[in-house]
Formats: sequence, C-alpha cells, structure tokens
Amino acid sequence: MLRGILIGVLTLGIAGVAYWGYQEHKEKNAVLLNAENNYQRAFHDLTYQVDLLHDQIGTTLAMNSQESLSPALAEVWRITSEAHSDVGQLPLTLLPFNKTEEFLANIGDFSYRTAVRDLNSEPLSDDEYKKLDELYKEAADIQDELRNVQHLVLENNLRWMDVEMALATDKQLDNTIIDGLKTVENKVEGYQETSFGVTNVNMEKKDENFKHLKGKKISEKEAENIAKEFAEFKNPVDVKVTESGEGSNYGFYSVTLKEKGTDIEANMDITKQGGYPIWSIVSRDVKKDKISLNEANNNAVKFLKDHNFKNLALFESMQYENIGVFNFVTEVDGVKIYPDSIKMKVALDNGNIIGFAAEDYLMANTEREIKDPVISKQDALKKINKQVNIMDDGLAIILNDLNEEVLCYEFIGTLGEDTYRIYINADNGTEEKVEKLKNAEPVYEEVV
Repeated sequence: MLRGILIGVLTLGIAGVAYWGYQEHKEKNAVLLNAENNYQRAFHDLTYQVDLLHDQIGTTLAMNSQESLSPALAEVWRITSEAHSDVGQLPLTLLPFNKTEEFLANIGDFSYRTAVRDLNSEPLSDDEYKKLDELYKEAADIQDELRNVQHLVLENNLRWMDVEMALATDKQLDNTIIDGLKTVENKVEGYQETSFGVTNVNMEKKDENFKHLKGKKISEKEAENIAKEFAEFKNPVDVKVTESGEGSNYGFYSVTLKEKGTDIEANMDITKQGGYPIWSIVSRDVKKDKISLNEANNNAVKFLKDHNFKNLALFESMQYENIGVFNFVTEVDGVKIYPDSIKMKVALDNGNIIGFAAEDYLMANTEREIKDPVISKQDALKKINKQVNIMDDGLAIILNDLNEEVLCYEFIGTLGEDTYRIYINADNGTEEKVEKLKNAEPVYEEVV
C-alpha cells in the first residue's frame, strides 16, 4: 500500500518536473524567437533606410532652391536618425560598429545644420556640394555592402541569435554576418570625416470619388460581360459578382472569374457609372518569355485602344523576369498629364494583360484648359543646378505638394552617373520636384 502511494507520488513528481521543464523550454524558445524577430526587423530596416538615404542625398545634389533643398536636407536628417536607431537595436555590443554610427551622425549633423539656415542669403557653397557628393558616394558603398549581407542572410537562412552567441562566447559558428558587418565598418573607416515616379509624384487625390466618369449606370450582368472581355480567357468561366457596400465612396462591382479546367483566376473592380475597370489582376504562372518587351508594349497599346482609353502615351517600361510593366499617361498637344496614369502588366509568354490599374486615371481624367507658360524655357533652365547636364525637356502637368495641378517644364538631366527629372513651375519658376531615376539593381550573389 505504502509502496503504491510512494510510486504514485514519485510519478506525479516526475510528471510535474517534466511539465515544468517543458514550459521553461517553451518560454525560452518564445523569448529567443522574439529576440530573433527584433534583430531581423532592425537589420532589414537599416538596409532599407540606407537605400533611402542614398537616394535622398542624390536628389539634393540636383536641387537648386531653398524651397526644395531645406525640406530635402531635413529628410536626410530624419532618415539618418532612423538608421542610427536601427543600428542600436542590433546585437553589436561586443562588435565595434562605432565608425558606421559616427558616419550616420556626421551626415545627420551636416544635413540638419544646412537645412535650418536661410539658403537664400547663404546658399550651399562649392565645398558643401562637394561634401554632399562625397557623402552620396560613401552611402552607395555602405548600401552595397549591407545589401550583400542581406542577400547572404536571406539566401542561407542565417540567424542573428547565432551572431550574438558567437560574439559572447568567441565561438566560431557561422560568422558570415559578422564578417559582412566588419566589411561595412572597415569601408566606413576609410572615409574622411565629411563626410521619390513622376510616377512617384504625389498621386493621392483628396477627393476619392470618380466624379469625372461619364456613361450610364450598368447592371451586374453588364459588369460580368465587361469582366469576361477584359480577362481575355479562352475557356468558359465561373463568375461571381458582388456589389459594393453602402460605406464605399463610389459604386462598383467586384467580379471574380475562374477559368474552368485550369487554376487561372481573375479579380477586378468595375465602376457602376460607365462600367470602367478600376483594377484587374489575373493570377497564373507566367512561363518562359516568348515575346519582346516592345511586342508586349504594342499589345498594351492595342488593349487600351480596344477598351476606349484615348490620348495615352507610354511614359516608362521595364521588365521583371517574364513580365513587362508599363506606365501610360495622358498626353494632349505634347503636354504630359501625369495625374492621368494607367499601369499595366503584360505576360511575356503569350502577351496577355495580367495586371491593370486605372484608379488614378479614372479619378483625374477630364478635359483641361492648358494655358501657355508664363516664363520661357530659357528662364526655367536658369533655375536648375548648373552641374546638371540637361538631355531632354518638355511640358508636363504634375501634382505639387499641396495636391494642386501645376504646369511645369520637365527637364531630364544627368549628374555624374545618375539621371534626374526636374520640374520647374512654368508660371513662377519654382522648383516643384526633383526625382532621381532608378538605376539598374545590382545582383548580389555569393562568390564561390
């Protein structure tokens, strides 16, 4: 009897210890997972902030007025503060990273001091422009090194907790991250102490209603027929149509099409007023490309004409793997109207349209009275930084920072190896926007 009781108590004790051990292990893993997630977030945020920092410094080099330079330099200061904060959240207590932190602090101090002074009475000197140029090049080096570390982290599924353990114990685990960060630090140590399309022009309209739409209101059946034609499916489809709720700012139908016998699906929203597709996505695997980007562009142009979208001109195009991406804007009498934009994706295996976004176009497109410029092109050119080499020019309507449409001279120019779009207000000569165009992305591969 006593023996049975002792065995029972012992069994319960062992079970209790096992459960306690399991709970401790579970809680420890939860803490480690949370720490790992925080380290990963901080590092990827740091890489992103350095990307932004490089582009923002490059943008300031092409500016030439206090109205543009002061806020741009203030933005440089803000980004460096964010990057500095991200560095502080990495497990680098035992790994010297002070040169990189000092570099970020120097950029922040320089940009802040310059942003708060009156640049009209005390403009940037030649030495300060030279310093900015040096900072721009140095930021590019750091960007490349951090991108390379990021590639290795993602490619090899490396863990920051292993870095912390290696630093704390001096054990030679996988030191890929440590070696990469040491490379960043050594790169910065060699420096002296100096050291957004107009597709990214503000396209957000305060009035989100499609007030310019013309045509009669359509029924659910008509929306279904429009969707079928738009999706370009060859086989019969199953269709589901849902009407927008009362909370929506404008009436539309959401349509889902599933092609029978395949996994291909299309989703789109269509306005009730006039039956215009707002956006459309065709979900399918895109196989190896068989047509060129130019042929894909021709398909996109034909698609727009067939669906009654007029006066559109190609603004930019690019290729991502087997997909062509195109941005079209309205053009009237040689004036590009950037708020009226349509973005499209074309599959390069068969030339079909697999992505379509016309929300900006439908909100903004209307007949406009385009007045003649008040200032001449020659006067507008005088507003541009003399170091920028102008390659092309034209007239364009953009949205300024107050969401107002303004007529501008659009200049395409180069500074060093970078290309910029610069917009000078055609009425008063204000430097409205400067946009640094994206360069080709480098490929980060492990060297064998």
